[in-house]
Amino acid sequence: MSINRVIISGNLTRDPELRQTQSGMPVLGLGVAVNDRRKNQTTGEWEDYPNFIDCTMFGSRAEALSRYLSKGTKVAIEGKLRWSQWERDGQKRSKIEVIVDELEFMSSRNSGQDQGHAAYGAPAAAYGAMPAAPAYAAPAPAQAAPAVDASIYDEDIPF
Repeated sequence: MSINRVIISGNLTRDPELRQTQSGMPVLGLGVAVNDRRKNQTTGEWEDYPNFIDCTMFGSRAEALSRYLSKGTKVAIEGKLRWSQWERDGQKRSKIEVIVDELEFMSSRNSGQDQGHAAYGAPAAAYGAMPAAPAYAAPAPAQAAPAVDASIYDEDIPF
């Protein structure tokens, strides 16, 4: 058995590029910068080292999301890795990219302005994970957390 799942969180490095396959299926290309924090051996200080990751999303969700994404938008992406190989100008090329299954906005459309009313960037704790399909529609207002039954304790759980 093998598992191919990846979750990344970072900022878009460029405006997304919306294309279409020959059959008319929308394809959205994204670039995401994800920082890797390491200690500098010389100075002893922690430093961020960026990793640039190509991401691709297919279908009507890709087309809908393209209207709301722009360079600098902070997103969380869940998907799978795909390795591609091709030849260009006699040179063999290859890359690994993330095929996006889910995308969650991690910052507001207003980039920090009026964060209490962010329709597309509310924290995950407020709305839960937002699947890529309805991400272009405003989420429903946050509801009160369900009441927890105090009679259930960790000891009652069989695992």
